[in-house]
Amino acid sequence: MRVSVFALTVTWVLLFFDKLAYRTFGISKNRRAARIEGDIILGALFPVHYKPSQESAYTRTCGAIWEQYGIHRIELFFLTLDEINRNKEILPNITLGCDIRDSCWYSPVALENSIDFIKDSIANMEEQHRGNATVVDGCQNEHNKPIVGMIGPGSSSSTIQVQNLLSIFTIPQIGYSATSSDLSDKSLYKYFLRVVPPDSFNFRYNQNLIS
Repeated sequence: MRVSVFALTVTWVLLFFDKLAYRTFGISKNRRAARIEGDIILGALFPVHYKPSQESAYTRTCGAIWEQYGIHRIELFFLTLDEINRNKEILPNITLGCDIRDSCWYSPVALENSIDFIKDSIANMEEQHRGNATVVDGCQNEHNKPIVGMIGPGSSSSTIQVQNLLSIFTIPQIGYSATSSDLSDKSLYKYFLRVVPPDSFNFRYNQNLIS
């Protein structure tokens, strides 16, 4: 991932406000739901919890566990990774890993996690540039290994905001449930793909069924 001066400037500005919010409101920073090491790391944003209530929104304190929409999707993601890694014809000699964060179905939390992903990537590149990456038991520390792409978040509004940030760093993003037709505009969201049809497609399809 090549980082321009503009991208670095954006990152440090975002990190400044992120740390300011943490010091002011005591916002929790540990939103990692799971991590599996691999040769290639995929970032993922799933709503493990419901969005914050109106009273707790300013501290980004998420709600109760969202089992059906969040936990089940993580289980499917693990199953998919396992199937790919066991099939040597898909990615021979390459193991996929993942870093899953809780988006809480809330745009500020999704952006916070995206900033953390980018920060880890930049830290990794700085370590490689200095040639002093942390080594533990003869192995390089992989916790800062940069993600090669992002899966999620779930809502269209959060996906648009995250894509606006990721596109600065040319990080591709795949949406699993973002259906906004706005995301089909490749002049604005050229690093975004999705596995579900946009709302406009569903509308035309329903029209054809009725007619």
